[in-house]
Amino acid sequence: MSKQIKSNEVTSPDPSKGLWTRCDQCGEILYVKHLRENYSVCPVSSCHHHLRINSDERIAAILDEGSWKPIDSNLKPCDPLEFVDYIPYEDRAKKAQESTGLNDAIQTGTGLVDGVPVALGVIEFAFIGGSIGSVVGEKITRLIEYATRAGLPLVLVCTSGGARMQEGIFSLMQMAKISAALQIHQDAAKLLYVAILTSPTTGGVTASFGMLGDIIISEPKALIGFAGRRVIEQTLQEQLPDNFQTAEYLLKHGLLDLVVPRPLLKQALAEILTFYQEAPLRQTGKIPYGVSNPLSKEQIDFLTSNWSKGNLKKGTSLSSVLDFLGITDNQQINLENPGTYYADRLFTRLVNGLSNSTLSWWIDTKANRINITCSKTLT
Repeated sequence: MSKQIKSNEVTSPDPSKGLWTRCDQCGEILYVKHLRENYSVCPVSSCHHHLRINSDERIAAILDEGSWKPIDSNLKPCDPLEFVDYIPYEDRAKKAQESTGLNDAIQTGTGLVDGVPVALGVIEFAFIGGSIGSVVGEKITRLIEYATRAGLPLVLVCTSGGARMQEGIFSLMQMAKISAALQIHQDAAKLLYVAILTSPTTGGVTASFGMLGDIIISEPKALIGFAGRRVIEQTLQEQLPDNFQTAEYLLKHGLLDLVVPRPLLKQALAEILTFYQEAPLRQTGKIPYGVSNPLSKEQIDFLTSNWSKGNLKKGTSLSSVLDFLGITDNQQINLENPGTYYADRLFTRLVNGLSNSTLSWWIDTKANRINITCSKTLT
């Protein structure tokens, strides 16, 4: 009888499992439902510790509901070095895929932040410590290039231990590749890049794209650094401050622009993006490849006339512009993609540029897309 009771105790599910958790900082027992309603921030007034959340929760907290559209979600890592530590790298990657439901340590895509279209990348720390391998680097680079072509601001949420050692030089080269893509996005196309650093952000991410943002935001008390505290102390032979490598320490020393609590992050990001879109003195750039020609007054008059007559409807204006310019093979264009929202901005620029000769356009035949730029700011 006692054995039967013991067996039932072992096999019967615990009804409280998954309902409670403990704060990593203050040790308070927290009700998971209420914790999630508070963006996984400890409600204890003397604590407010930001517990780690996964990439899905992060996307839901930043983007408008239902606006997320993933990009390149089918890319999977390979094992070029046939690396083995405690277990083979191939087995480690499969285990991470099963536990997270992701193919690698990042999700990339497009969405809306209070109605403003953005290109968003969110690193998943639960996937081998958010380490940057060849797939993560490729997905980030593709996202940046897509944002550059589509004229979208870029937001990257970073939480990583750095480069993935199991891929050796293949992981290290991603730092240079991503940084090169960002140079085109920021300096040539003059588009916005916002980096959001969460705990922990270390190693190669801090040494590259994590610190290249036009605006760098962090969550309170986030651990941000390159080398570990112990390594630095042993190298310098000095005792470091208690708050060394925290968000507040970096903010004080000018390495961050803002420290924003998680519940206010979307609002802060929306205000930044709105201000950027409406900035009267914002310069426009140009992607340094493709064919460039002046946009004639006849073309401007044609497009403006057709827009006013309703011939260029919202959602199909991109196709109409391409047809007018002689590009008829539009089979691969996804008109529902948020990246094509710049077609509406195109019309605004054309109206404002009726008497302006600085407008120009160039065609990216690979992406089947017409791009518009201006050599000086239109008013």
